Amino acid sequence: MTDTRTLSLAEIEDISFRALVAAGTSKANARPLARATAETEADGVASHGLAYIPIYAEHVQCGKVDGQATPVLDQTRPAVLTADAATGFAHAAIDMGFKRLIPLAREQGIAALAIRNSYNCGVLGCHTRRLAAAGLVGMGFTNAPASIAPSGGSKPVVGTNPFSLAVPGTDGQPVFLIDQSASTIAKSEVMKHAREGKPIPQGWALDPDGNPTTDPEVGLKGSMAPSGGYKGVGVALLVETFAAALAGATLGKDASPFSGTAGGPPKTGQFFIAIDPGATSGGAFADRIAALAEAIHAQEGAHLPGDGRAAKRAKALTDGVAVSTATLAKIEALLT
Repeated sequence: MTDTRTLSLAEIEDISFRALVAAGTSKANARPLARATAETEADGVASHGLAYIPIYAEHVQCGKVDGQATPVLDQTRPAVLTADAATGFAHAAIDMGFKRLIPLAREQGIAALAIRNSYNCGVLGCHTRRLAAAGLVGMGFTNAPASIAPSGGSKPVVGTNPFSLAVPGTDGQPVFLIDQSASTIAKSEVMKHAREGKPIPQGWALDPDGNPTTDPEVGLKGSMAPSGGYKGVGVALLVETFAAALAGATLGKDASPFSGTAGGPPKTGQFFIAIDPGATSGGAFADRIAALAEAIHAQEGAHLPGDGRAAKRAKALTDGVAVSTATLAKIEALLT
């Protein structure tokens, strides 16, 4: 059984922030990433939370990500923003972009933010949830280094490429939040199993010849299994179009991996769309979304995407989060 220690969300943010700064990240870049790390732990997505802090630190120190980068924001059309993350963490560029994106969407009815030359943005739903909290329908796309092979092939060409949709409610929280990758499971989960020496379930990954495997090390050398077969490949291509091609970022097939120290900055991208429901719905949006949610929750055992994370987040706010002591030891070592 894994030994754990319970930390409050404030403590998780604090230790993340201090470790990132100690590794050479500027305070301006460390703060939004530390905040997102705490939110991720609260959501119960431990594979993307504190476990990533030693990796982030290593990547700052080896130059895979520029911890001192200053993103640059530009407005290329009345409702279109672009941000160059300058090979830094995506979080700082997203923060900068959202400060302009949210009022722009309210003004124009719909607005877009394209980010290039960035690094892993963590859990995409943490970002789209902010748009929903502002009363906007938020859509997000982020591409990743190639790990999914095309239908009929065995060589990875596109990444696990998550997309997210956050639909606002009247209480400042999303009515539902979709956040899913194009693969059966996020690659970070396979990496986590490899670190822990645990087998992965059948259907998560394929070996280099395209055959199913339960060995995470073999799966990491092969490819991730696309969710729903060819449909998952289609989702990956959809995301690649938005987050790489439209954003002017590096295609997954050319990006260096988010793991390890080789290859330099991955220079991947993100794309966000924010929509003011009042601009298109004739005032009926909130009622229709509420009716949709009610129809789902009325069925015994049925739930909406994001319900599980919301419940864990509410519990974490009062009870804190149980964190692996082994993970904490690695982070604390960065502070000595």
